Amino acid sequence: MKLTVGFIWIIVLIIIAIYFLSGFFFVGPAEVGLVKRFGAYRISVGPGLHYHLPTPIESVVKVNTSALRKEEIGFRTITPGSYRSYEDEALMLTNDGNIVYVEAVVQYYVLEPEKFAFNLVDPSVIVRFTTEAVMREEVAAVGINDILTVQRESISNKAAERIREELEKINAGIAVKNVYLQEVSPPSQVIAAFDDVNNAKQDKEKLINEAERYKNDVVPKAQGNAAKMLREAEAYAQEKYLKAFGQAQRFKSILKEYEKAPEITKKRLYLEMLNSILSSSEKYVITGDSGVLKLLNLPLMEGGN
Repeated sequence: MKLTVGFIWIIVLIIIAIYFLSGFFFVGPAEVGLVKRFGAYRISVGPGLHYHLPTPIESVVKVNTSALRKEEIGFRTITPGSYRSYEDEALMLTNDGNIVYVEAVVQYYVLEPEKFAFNLVDPSVIVRFTTEAVMREEVAAVGINDILTVQRESISNKAAERIREELEKINAGIAVKNVYLQEVSPPSQVIAAFDDVNNAKQDKEKLINEAERYKNDVVPKAQGNAAKMLREAEAYAQEKYLKAFGQAQRFKSILKEYEKAPEITKKRLYLEMLNSILSSSEKYVITGDSGVLKLLNLPLMEGGN
């Protein structure tokens, strides 16, 4: 009987020892241990071996603060290289009334493990819903052409900043690293029509560029020809003006001489005119006053000399 009682006590002591030994726990290098007492947060411990009072008095929640976590919007990764689409998340409305298919990824770290573990019931669901809501608002602020082309990076940056703000409001203890748009495209049902529209826009741009090139080729030539004609006209006008001015000055000088000696001036002008007219003609001089004409062939006489 005594042996049986002693054996029972040994078993009880072993059970008690095992119970108290169950309070030892190990925290990994990338983790933080959050110790709770009767469900209330008490203390945080770093990597290494630690002890807390056995359950149900105390318990520990381990949170990895170094791992880069992600949530996927519009799709889920099944296996590496294999994905499943969720159109109810991916289809979003733009501000010009078009529907666009958007797949996005948000990456984040746990910044404050206490808030992350105790303020959020399901952190992944909170992050996913917050990201989806913000993305819908950002997409709704731009047109479909912008999000398909030049605004993708801008939308990603704005979405990341707004997600940070929203998670800070609920004390999520999360640091958003970045948001990137994995795929942005028209819905599969209308992608052919979008291709036709884009082709038409490209043709339009091509024609505009060709017209600009033609304009840039023709307009400078026309401007050059116009400038040349203008300079020639100005030169012709200047020439005519100077010629007229010179003739007017010559007439004035002659007029002064005429006023001084009218008869002499008239004879001089008369002789100058004859000289001008007869400069290329043969000249004969008639001498004497008898009835016989005596001619002197001046060019022949000059040649004879």
